[in-house]
Amino acid sequence: MAKQKNTIFLCNDCGAESTKWLGKCPSCGAWNTLSEYNPPSVQTKGVIAPTAQKAVKLSEINSDPKVRIDTGIGELNRVLGGGLVSGMAVLIGGDPGIGKSTLLLQAASNLTKNHKVLYVTGEESASQLKLRAQRLGASSEMLILAETNLEVILSQAQALKPECLIIDSIQTITSENTSGISGNVSQIREATAQLMQYAKSTSTIVFIVGHVTKVGALAGPRMLEHMVDTVLYFEGDRHDSFRILRAAKNRFGSTNEIGVFEMRDTGICEVADPTYMFVSGNSKLSGCAVTATVEGTRPMLVELQALLSDSPFNNPRRMATGIDSSRLIVLLAVLEKKAGLKLFNKDVYVNAVGGMRLDDRASDLTVALSIASAYNDTPLPEHTAAMGEIGLTGELRPISRADVRINECVRLGYNKIILPKSYFGLTNLPKNVQPIFAETIFEAIKLVITHT
Repeated sequence: MAKQKNTIFLCNDCGAESTKWLGKCPSCGAWNTLSEYNPPSVQTKGVIAPTAQKAVKLSEINSDPKVRIDTGIGELNRVLGGGLVSGMAVLIGGDPGIGKSTLLLQAASNLTKNHKVLYVTGEESASQLKLRAQRLGASSEMLILAETNLEVILSQAQALKPECLIIDSIQTITSENTSGISGNVSQIREATAQLMQYAKSTSTIVFIVGHVTKVGALAGPRMLEHMVDTVLYFEGDRHDSFRILRAAKNRFGSTNEIGVFEMRDTGICEVADPTYMFVSGNSKLSGCAVTATVEGTRPMLVELQALLSDSPFNNPRRMATGIDSSRLIVLLAVLEKKAGLKLFNKDVYVNAVGGMRLDDRASDLTVALSIASAYNDTPLPEHTAAMGEIGLTGELRPISRADVRINECVRLGYNKIILPKSYFGLTNLPKNVQPIFAETIFEAIKLVITHT
């Protein structure tokens, strides 16, 4: 009797295993994400048992700090936590055409000056990559390999012994040890696992480029993000010139840092002071308000704009770009109940200028003031910024790192700052700042908008 074929099904989103095909993944609940996977046969004969590790005290472990390697791109160093670390694996994802390959090609060119770099391209030919490298002014000493076979890539890497290996992209790589076409869950998982093993065993820095799905998540099993050391997302509208590099995971640094870039004809350029990207300068118009947010160690000013219009429908629209839509609905309910704004028949649109994404609750007050300004068609006073969290009872709550935010506002000429009343009596305020303290959102609106 023939032995039954050992077949399992893997979820493309979370990597969960199932013995049979299911319409819905039992782990993450996604529909139609299970794909067939035939694991390679394992021969147990002659397998050497792994050597048992001995437990040691924490004090006996060598804790020498890792030496950081400069990529030559300051914003990339910032997001990585100060630079690259030997043996780390970095997964970078983003929409097609956003500039992932361009960023890595420029970083590889800088690293080539002091380190050996092998750039593996599975999507372009060597001649195509050379044309792009010449346009970017990349170093001609960089090693290029146009290959999609994983075994060939690792063989070349072991022979050349590069200090940095770049794989562009993981969806094009196939392994002879795994069945299936390139891009399926089994091939992606196998290729990433072998690249991780190579990185750790040889202390080689490995960059892996990954495509994203239509919802913005990295394509392939979710376990890829757990396997690598660092996960970076390259965000932005490809029709706009500005890009944001954000860390979703980093074992060697903070995940709160962002890097800001500008796409030009000569490649990607760093933006050292990105505030002008997120402030349009239309503070004299109604519906505009400015807040200060903190991304990692960097304070930035962001302008929020609100637009209200009469709704012909029973259920008016609430649309937000750059802030959480659920948070907007909560703030609208507070404004209607605690501030007396009649918004039940208004379509409300809120936008963060420059494509910035705000997860900081300190922007609650700014969102509310921009809506109140649009509601009354009255602009806020010039050079005014606001920051504070709003509770369900309408009270203004304190925020984190208020001193850093205030100093950034003053540096850029916003000397009138609306703050929660809990900061009254703060002694370390700059001399030229004019604080406006409010206890509730209703009081804040009364203080800065006269026609409420």
